[in-house]
Amino acid sequence: MAHWLRFERDGRRGFGTLRDGVIEIFGGDMFGDRAPTKESVPLSAVSVRTPCDPSKMICLWNNFRALAAKLRSQPPDEPLYLLKAPSAFLGQGETIRRPKSYGGKVVYEGELGIVIGKRCFEIGEDDARGHIFGYTCINDVTAAEIIGKDPTFAQWTRAKSFNGFGVFGPVIATDLDPMGLRIKTVLNGEVRQDYPVSDMVFPPAKLVSLISRDMTLLPGDVIACGTSIGVGAMKEPSNTVEVTIDGVGTLRNIFQQ
Repeated sequence: MAHWLRFERDGRRGFGTLRDGVIEIFGGDMFGDRAPTKESVPLSAVSVRTPCDPSKMICLWNNFRALAAKLRSQPPDEPLYLLKAPSAFLGQGETIRRPKSYGGKVVYEGELGIVIGKRCFEIGEDDARGHIFGYTCINDVTAAEIIGKDPTFAQWTRAKSFNGFGVFGPVIATDLDPMGLRIKTVLNGEVRQDYPVSDMVFPPAKLVSLISRDMTLLPGDVIACGTSIGVGAMKEPSNTVEVTIDGVGTLRNIFQQ
């Protein structure tokens, strides 16, 4: 297993693998030809960025059976999803800020993220496994009261695409079985979500295959696999939100009202 991340130091950007608080720096392309440079740097000496620059983040709705049962909704026959704007992306340790144009509930959603490693279009489920680079943590932040504000049109993209609402990182973990993972979301020290990936309606490889029938997926694109029971509002003037996936890591941010 490797944990890939991107960083900035002295105004220069780089990437590498993280182990025991030290980054082994690589050169080249994380998703293509790459090689270690024999340089390293302590994690404490850099600023962590999002682990990749997706052309799009695809966010699933109703992809966990437990939440579907709670909402009295049937699991879908095919993936239901929306896209987040790239301007929404935010990395580890950065501050999520309330939009000035919105005064309603802002909610967290801890999720598993799939990171695409190779360009794919119209691929089968078996091939899809080879196109997944790895997995990351996601906080799919949502301005919940906007979704149904207009009765003629559900505004999912607007509600989820404010600047800073697409939080992911801090690393991409490779070479692990996602079906044995659990997602835990902690708000201000209190566990709010703790659920298994195995409860997914569409598991990762199947998601990649089915979505690739609709659009081309590019290296670095991220699929947010959807969330389960425990989604809630961030109500305090300042909130610490942590999304932890064992084997992947912990994504930690402050939400500032």
